[in-house]
Amino acid sequence: MTDGVAERYERFALDEAPGRSEVYTEWATGVATDAGVQAVLERLMPQHRQPPLVFAVSRLLGAPVAGYRSWRQFVIDHADDLVTECARRGVQINEPLRLAALLPALSLVEGPIALLELGAAAGLCLYPDRYSFRIDGDDGILRRRIDPDDGPSTVLLTSAVTGELPELHVPEVIWRAGVDLDPIDVRVPADRAWLESLIWPGEHERAERIAAAIAVASADPPLLRAGDAIEQLEGMAAAAPDGATLVVTTPGMLVYLPRPRRAELIDRIRALDARWITIDPPALHDAWRPRIDPSAFRGFAVAVDGRVVADADPLGRWWEWRAGIGPDAA
Repeated sequence: MTDGVAERYERFALDEAPGRSEVYTEWATGVATDAGVQAVLERLMPQHRQPPLVFAVSRLLGAPVAGYRSWRQFVIDHADDLVTECARRGVQINEPLRLAALLPALSLVEGPIALLELGAAAGLCLYPDRYSFRIDGDDGILRRRIDPDDGPSTVLLTSAVTGELPELHVPEVIWRAGVDLDPIDVRVPADRAWLESLIWPGEHERAERIAAAIAVASADPPLLRAGDAIEQLEGMAAAAPDGATLVVTTPGMLVYLPRPRRAELIDRIRALDARWITIDPPALHDAWRPRIDPSAFRGFAVAVDGRVVADADPLGRWWEWRAGIGPDAA
């Protein structure tokens, strides 16, 4: 019981899983006091023993979504397979709802758009033009609905928005591409199974949303390139069609880069003839223009070319327009 495994799983059980997954809460609580399972996880590098990753991989390998004792027995019986699979995987949060938080930023960009996402996973966040958006107030009452030009989508992204609503519209996307260290092709059964394993037990609405987004992506797959974002950036940007505004998005991926690599990637994006849209913890980097006070945010900062336009939940469940420091501010 060393190297922080018990503490990491206890924290997950207390602070992260409750309200999202009773199963994961029970599993993490069990691991926090189970020396045998901790010994298995200690065979992994710290970045590969995160609870969501270990739990997802175990389910991919066939672990039952049941009580802790059943899951524990599976881990002990399949320890070598679990360690091998976790070591080659990473958490790939491909949540299309995140586009709800990016919509106010995308609405500021003149189209048509060539959309390039870094850290794209399966590319489910490359379809803002194919999804419907429902904007509610804190009371759950509809404030506005925005649908694609051809009508309501099977994917409905709902978020709560307080305060002013800016001008919003579904962008015109004429090219969509992504870069990821390990892209997920939703047309391949094994890849689709992995993506589905990443959904926590009990997240029924999310499962339905992702299934609908998978259907959209399967019908018109994006261009996905395997590789390092910094190494692939210029080549992918050059592949964008003429006559479109290139928009590079980094939704939730910068946090996984060491600070020097993070700064290098941001500099390289800014050197392109492109717009840059991101959603990051406000203290993650110093690329905000003008600088911001992280304590003024209850969520993540959404920005266009470094200028913050919204405070938002990192997965898009709510957002708040920050017009006073947005691109149109003096």
